[in-house]
Amino acid sequence: MILEEQINKDNLPKHLAIIMDGNGRWAKQQGMLRAFGHEKGTKSVRETVESCAKLGIENLTLYAFSTENWNRPKLEVDTLMNLLIKSLKKELKTLQKNEIRLNSIGNLSLLPTTAHKELLEVINKTKENKRMTLTLALSYGSREELVSAIKTISDKVKNNIISPESIDETIINQHLYTHNLPDVDLLIRTSGEHRISNFLLWQIAYAELFFTDVLWPDFREQHLYEAIISYQKRERRFGKTSEQIK
Repeated sequence: MILEEQINKDNLPKHLAIIMDGNGRWAKQQGMLRAFGHEKGTKSVRETVESCAKLGIENLTLYAFSTENWNRPKLEVDTLMNLLIKSLKKELKTLQKNEIRLNSIGNLSLLPTTAHKELLEVINKTKENKRMTLTLALSYGSREELVSAIKTISDKVKNNIISPESIDETIINQHLYTHNLPDVDLLIRTSGEHRISNFLLWQIAYAELFFTDVLWPDFREQHLYEAIISYQKRERRFGKTSEQIK
């Protein structure tokens, strides 16, 4: 068993992102409806958030609902939106207790009015918290994010606000949903799938990837520690040689 004491607190990922996958498959294995898997997954969210805050991770981003998820059956989408509202109300005390600031990225205008309102209320109530930033990716798709950024930058070029020559990585970063977040250091995906699924494509350019067969509802503190220990054993060169970074 990996203990918290085994983790090097001086080498934590500044930004951890998680693709929370496997709720539906977990429910199917239990002979239940998919909705039960999503509800069970909220326990994993709570434990992961609290564990990250305890460790000292500054930024945690969770892939909660993608742009593609809108294509799922209406009953499942409605269930997920209602669960979002319920969870936001229920977890506000946990966020405040742990000094966690809530943030959200994505095309939030597509969210149902009640869910959008509840989300903005919790974001506002936690805005002064400094310990950790928890970002929920809701109605989020990385390609849509990049298209939106390009359109905005193009409009600014057209109106002589910025010049084409000045466009660089910094300019692009400033126009992404994640403009106030650092690049991702570690990306975890659960459920045994080995793909990125249109999540933070720009931001994970140099991220370490960790895939686990554990389904999200079964993901616990030990699995988080396992991913972080794996991250800490890796040599991050960012295109340089081993000799250059020593």
